[in-house]
Amino acid sequence: MDAKKYLKGKKIGVLLGGPSSEREISIKTGQAVAASLKGMGFNTVAIDAGADLPQKLKEQSVDFAFISLHGPMGEDGSVQGLLEVMKIPYTGCGVLSSAVSMDKASSKLVFNAFSIPTPASITLTRGDKIPAVKKYPVVVKPATQGSAIGVSIPGNKAQYLAAIKTAFSYDDKILIEEFVAGTEITVGILGDKALPVIEIVPKGGFYDFKSKYQPGQSDHIIPARISPSAMKKSQELALRAFKALGCKAVARVDLIVDKSGKPWVLEINTIPGMTQTSLLPDAAKAAGLSFDSLVLKIVEYSVGPK
Repeated sequence: MDAKKYLKGKKIGVLLGGPSSEREISIKTGQAVAASLKGMGFNTVAIDAGADLPQKLKEQSVDFAFISLHGPMGEDGSVQGLLEVMKIPYTGCGVLSSAVSMDKASSKLVFNAFSIPTPASITLTRGDKIPAVKKYPVVVKPATQGSAIGVSIPGNKAQYLAAIKTAFSYDDKILIEEFVAGTEITVGILGDKALPVIEIVPKGGFYDFKSKYQPGQSDHIIPARISPSAMKKSQELALRAFKALGCKAVARVDLIVDKSGKPWVLEINTIPGMTQTSLLPDAAKAAGLSFDSLVLKIVEYSVGPK
């Protein structure tokens, strides 16, 4: 499918912003995508997605939606369901795969069912008894947030209890996950292929929101400094995770390679960032794709033959 031919004559709505805690990053992603589409000559409008989104989509006569929304509403199947009802084709994963991928507890169940190695975890809902920890550090995270929002790596009991309180301030369901020391990497998926593996080296020691989105706060090393066998295995696992969750067109899979060289899948992001500091455009560039080409490929794989 030729994305340029498909988009010609269509009104493209780039959905950005939204109500989530990742709104600022979503705006940057959407602006970059909209600028790319406009630069290629397509009829494009940026739409800030709120409660009035259905009205805006009708008013703007949108024929195709490029979803640039991060976090709840954008990545959890909500906006995908709306677009399905309105019969507007869109980029990326469908309703179910978006919802399951966004919920880290649910995606872990799928990883385990498909024998995809992932760190052991316990899921807590608000009001549950807090389990004791035998070995620190652990990772505490909200189940349905992205961009490392609400994530902590406590090293003692006091920090652990504080981390749980923080995570519950963002979500009614949280994960307490085994901490795996190693090299943090990410694998972009485009269509049915894994992009070059990127090693992430945050300046602060933890790849938090600041490290992800402030220029100069982390280094992206391509190729990752892991063995060829670990590189191949990581790409294979990323593709398996992508397919197990029923994802489509594009995603980014975060992993950690332990000291023995074994990769562990941490989570999957169905709407990866497309900002100046984002990982997916870096991986695409390493594969020989410009930003414009990446945008077109996402469209191609979203609407092409299933």
